[in-house]
Amino acid sequence: MKIPKVSSEQSIRSIVETSVKTFAHTFSQRHISEFDDPDGTINMKIHNVFIAVLGSEIQYYTALVRSLDSSLGNMLESMAIAIARLFYDVTQSVEGYITGNQTQAIAKLLESYKSHSKLPMIKDYQSLRNQTKLSMHVSKRHDSDYYLFNRIYKNHYLIELKIGGDLDNKKARSEKEALLEQYCILSNNVSKDTQISLHFATAYNRFGEDKEWNQGRVLQFFAKDELLIGKDFWNFICNSNKGYELVIDEYKKNSKYIVKALRLIKHKYLGNI
Repeated sequence: MKIPKVSSEQSIRSIVETSVKTFAHTFSQRHISEFDDPDGTINMKIHNVFIAVLGSEIQYYTALVRSLDSSLGNMLESMAIAIARLFYDVTQSVEGYITGNQTQAIAKLLESYKSHSKLPMIKDYQSLRNQTKLSMHVSKRHDSDYYLFNRIYKNHYLIELKIGGDLDNKKARSEKEALLEQYCILSNNVSKDTQISLHFATAYNRFGEDKEWNQGRVLQFFAKDELLIGKDFWNFICNSNKGYELVIDEYKKNSKYIVKALRLIKHKYLGNI
């Protein structure tokens, strides 16, 4: 019997559906099971007296929203990795050596961005591949949000994902530094003509989808060509210019499970309020 081939769309939809259902179940079960636990996620956050005087309902929602935002972000990251594995080899670390010359060149480059004496450009870090003199070098291992390899085109992609993309200056610099170090480590392990791309990504556009994304603190250290914001990120991960639409459509279809989970938690903590 011939097994019917599963399309990429079906696979993506299946991952989104499973991710949302699993999230809804585990999120509700965790918070419901913690109802009598003073160290539970919600109970630990309801003792702010300045919130408590506003009423039990406000107190509850304030605590729950913090937990939901964090947990939902973690689910989206895991879901994106699962989707990426359909089209790329996915690794979450880069290990190898980086030379002293490369480290110095990175520091100089970042300082030029910080002082606004130079705008970030993709070609800036291409020169780092030439700084390979081994008189001084150290071995390093970097955890990576996404290190993707396209087997067909033999391209490598290093991606830093921030769900909402909200970075202050210090974090923006450190994130770019980490990516540049990963770039050097990886480039030292492959041939000079191997394509390696760096990207800063967000799961949604905090300014509104299809609106210009212009968080200056990030753009101080990342070139616009390095950005994968909202729709562009999901299209890239899904290897399709319809990836975002596909993910959002399936997410909406299954969002009822999250809504039901939230109702169960509310009933446990607030009764019929």
